[in-house]
Amino acid sequence: MVELILASKSKVRKEILDKYNIIVKIQPSTIDEDPIKQSLIKQKASPEIISKNLAEIKAIRVSQKNSDMLVLGADSVIDLDGELISKPENREEAFNILKKLNGRKHNLVSSVCISKNGSMIWNYTEKATLTMKNFSDEDLKIYLSKISDNSLYSYNVYQIEGEGRNLFLKIEGDKDTIMGLPIKKIKKYLENYK
Repeated sequence: MVELILASKSKVRKEILDKYNIIVKIQPSTIDEDPIKQSLIKQKASPEIISKNLAEIKAIRVSQKNSDMLVLGADSVIDLDGELISKPENREEAFNILKKLNGRKHNLVSSVCISKNGSMIWNYTEKATLTMKNFSDEDLKIYLSKISDNSLYSYNVYQIEGEGRNLFLKIEGDKDTIMGLPIKKIKKYLENYK
């Protein structure tokens, strides 16, 4: 298997790669995502395009500093009827996001990009559809009280592998994709990479 750099400090993405025996070096990209997101939103870009562009920018940025190495960039966003929902900055935002998703169906979009020598050589985007149960405000506050700050700000507002599983009535899609990495497609690409 080829050597890979992960342009992310996400512990969960690293754990997924480890689980599939893909050896990576961690070198987080230092891009400021917000201005890029805002610019794309102004251009009426879809959540899929925003996620794909962010994954690509992260991979390319790190790839420019590491010649001849493959660099994996990744990004995940929530798409609620075309509205982009980003990771919360604080607990109040997390609560408001959960209220928005409450009792509704949304898509979680995960994009990945592999770059080499500053150019994208492969990318892939996958969606999962999640339907959240109806909760009272009090239930949502109790749920948030069980989630550590680190987890809350790292993995959007729900942890599908933990407490967050109980938020949903229905989950359609790959668990690894929901956690931020469509690993099966990445593994297949790397196996065929020459």
